[in-house]
Amino acid sequence: MKFFKSALTTLLVVLFTNNNCYAQEEASPEDEALRNMNLGMAGLQHASTDPVLLAQLMKDLQNPEMMAEAKKMMDSPEFQKQMKKMSETGNFKDSMKKSADMMKDPTYAAKMEAKMEHLQKVGDEKLKEGATLAMEEAMNAMVNPEVMGDMAKMMGDPQFKAQLAKMAKDPSFQNYVNAMQDMMKDPEKKAKIEKASAAFKSQL
Repeated sequence: MKFFKSALTTLLVVLFTNNNCYAQEEASPEDEALRNMNLGMAGLQHASTDPVLLAQLMKDLQNPEMMAEAKKMMDSPEFQKQMKKMSETGNFKDSMKKSADMMKDPTYAAKMEAKMEHLQKVGDEKLKEGATLAMEEAMNAMVNPEVMGDMAKMMGDPQFKAQLAKMAKDPSFQNYVNAMQDMMKDPEKKAKIEKASAAFKSQL
């Protein structure tokens, strides 16, 4: 298990290195509240047609820490102010009434539930495929000495370490764990990961 966690960390650092995932400059509380609200509404709308987004959303809803953070955000004065402003618009009221009226029809409600269940199942499979592909790309990048060198430098950055720790708490992290477990079942991939992990440790 200890080696598994070490190898998984190595692959995730490669992903960070290749994608340059450093934190962006923080916005004001008001701007952040508006951005979060807009992203949330857009996300809910897209989730009804995007299997991957829906599957990830359902995983997020099962994460206590994430839900606590969401509640904290929604309880903030800035978010409440923006939400009140949006809920008073005519378009919002019309959309809410239309949705409520449609869900009163048992046939329509059952149809939508079946659709969502199918989309979630498809999304779960796509999440798994995406995580596996990302981990395999990271594994292939390990043969590049420059990537390994960059990884070692980034692990010396406290900010980067904090981001990596935060990522490990994200519900989507489990997708990478599952992908890693599958890869470790392949002797050739396991040997390659063990070699890369050892090389990475030697540079720390």
